[in-house]
Amino acid sequence: MGKILYLEPVGGIAGDMFLAAALDLGVELAELERMLQGLNLPGWHFVRTRAERHAIHGTHLDVASTPADHHHTPLSDIQRRIRQTQTFPEAVKARALAIFQVIGEAEAKIHDIPVATVEFHEVGAVDSIVDICGAACVLELLGNPEVFSAPPPLGSGTVKSAHGIIPVPAPATLEILRDVPVRFEGVGELTTPTGAAILKAVAHIGPPPQFVIQRVGYGLGTRDSKDRANVLRASLGERSQALHDVLCLEANLDDCSPQLLGEVVDRLMAAGALDAHVIPAVMKKGRPGHLLGVVVTADLRESLVELILRETTTLGVRYYPVERRVLDRRMETVTTRHGSVGVKLGLLGGRVVNAMPEFEDCRRVATLAGVSVKQVWTEAVAAAAGFV
Repeated sequence: MGKILYLEPVGGIAGDMFLAAALDLGVELAELERMLQGLNLPGWHFVRTRAERHAIHGTHLDVASTPADHHHTPLSDIQRRIRQTQTFPEAVKARALAIFQVIGEAEAKIHDIPVATVEFHEVGAVDSIVDICGAACVLELLGNPEVFSAPPPLGSGTVKSAHGIIPVPAPATLEILRDVPVRFEGVGELTTPTGAAILKAVAHIGPPPQFVIQRVGYGLGTRDSKDRANVLRASLGERSQALHDVLCLEANLDDCSPQLLGEVVDRLMAAGALDAHVIPAVMKKGRPGHLLGVVVTADLRESLVELILRETTTLGVRYYPVERRVLDRRMETVTTRHGSVGVKLGLLGGRVVNAMPEFEDCRRVATLAGVSVKQVWTEAVAAAAGFV
């Protein structure tokens, strides 16, 4: 079972709120500080307090740094510092670089310049570098969970920046969250560029799969908003193995060769699909076609969707959760006149209700004995009757 981290940005999300929620979940502050010291950034430390927002108690975290001019910091300098950090595992480096790349691409788009020439203002400050790299670190310390998030509220109004007064959501925030679900609601800046970049780089925006909640943490923002609790709630748990925690992937195909579809089914099964099938169908305008269906566990959804998109002519794949009930299974070996064959038994309440010979075993034995596969199969079925 895999770990799941589900974020609910009730009051929005910022880098410090994300770190605070992780600490509230149980991440050790000393361990986070040890990892971040490898950045060799001068003059900063964490200030951790307990606080309350709308009767919800949680953790508030500040990154206190020595006052300094907010000079421009090239993206390349930040990337070099991250790559040279000795206290970051490679996964943490990759995650931190990905978050900064998201911000860099947004800044490049807004200012109409190449990404390689981007220089940061607020995000280049020491506390922002700590927030972003800290986000990469706490996910490692939480066991590298798969992250999901509810759509973040963006806020409204204006905010002061290095470029003067700008609208809320900030242009960088809006550019970063292009193509993902958001909510235009709330007063003030609820989701910062740093918080938006963390979501874009590490989270799926949408409901999580079914999972068993083990811990809940609350990261508190600085402002005490009137219209909502300024909190980021984080729920950590294990992916559920309930009977309905499977998905059905489907694609309608009216322009794909049957030979390709046969190969796709083989590749899907080799990649971990629980089952795959192709059904003849009559498509729009009376065109003959096929329905490709695949049953998968939730953790393989993205990889198998991508496989279908790469290997077929479809322009899209739909998926939805399905419920199923499965028999307990056990392997046994039976003896035929021509050799031994594996048999898969299906059990219901401890009683065998199905017995199915392994086809590859039957084919191997039949080839060696010079008899038909059907003959070996029939003998194996008869021998398996003793288990039913």
